[in-house]
Amino acid sequence: MDAPTPPLYIDRPEDVAVAARALAGGAIVAAAFANFYVIVTRPDAATVHRVNLAKGRPVHQVGSITTAIGRIPGMFDWTRISPRLPVGRVRALMDALYGAGPFGFRGPAADRLPEHLTQIDQGMRTTQVIAPGLTCPSNAFFERALAETGTDHLYITSANRSRHLTGAAEEPAHWKAGALAADFAHLDDLVVLVHRDEAAARAAYPGYLTTSVTLLSFHAPEGDLEEPPVLTVDRHGSLHLDDVRRAAAPLGLQVRLAGGARDRLQVRGYAGALV
Repeated sequence: MDAPTPPLYIDRPEDVAVAARALAGGAIVAAAFANFYVIVTRPDAATVHRVNLAKGRPVHQVGSITTAIGRIPGMFDWTRISPRLPVGRVRALMDALYGAGPFGFRGPAADRLPEHLTQIDQGMRTTQVIAPGLTCPSNAFFERALAETGTDHLYITSANRSRHLTGAAEEPAHWKAGALAADFAHLDDLVVLVHRDEAAARAAYPGYLTTSVTLLSFHAPEGDLEEPPVLTVDRHGSLHLDDVRRAAAPLGLQVRLAGGARDRLQVRGYAGALV
């Protein structure tokens, strides 16, 4: 009988190197990310489409991107920001929220980003950047993966099977590596880069649910004349709306839920597991 494969840890450089090389070779990597897990791959269309199929999503569903923390502003075209919305305020809010923990921003996409990682909203080409925050060790993995792939961005998606496949009303993201690996056991090239201590990872983010990140859009502030400018939460996820508002208010920005974000994302339950 073969010996069990030792786990790969997100905070161990040699394991990060193994996972990054595998990703560059086309593997699907499930990576520890703040207090839960995500799936990360190369950003090419064929790989993104393969992950969509593996999750049970429509093959051409548009993907989100991630990158190392210092590269995030470069994913957006800041020249397309509304003149009503000072760029400095948005950048300061981005720094504050990513400085605290996992979060997502949607804004005008940089021209070099491909169509399968962008979408048109209110006449503007946008992209979603999902990042774990400043202190998460996954930033080192992203840096190494970017170097291995020769790109400045990666594809990212929630570590779950799609509700289109399971028939459930909602399929929350995984925060336990073992259950994640079981859900994707049909993938022969899945690499799992785990938290060394999942309980400690959750405890490090006491104000965040163990689910996909809250997503804030800044490409189309609400209202023509309303002041302060209003940004919209398109997905109410791990960080509560009130916390986003507390970060935005000192910068002269309002935050409201979009119509489709009235219900906050659920947390995945596991038999016998406590959060």
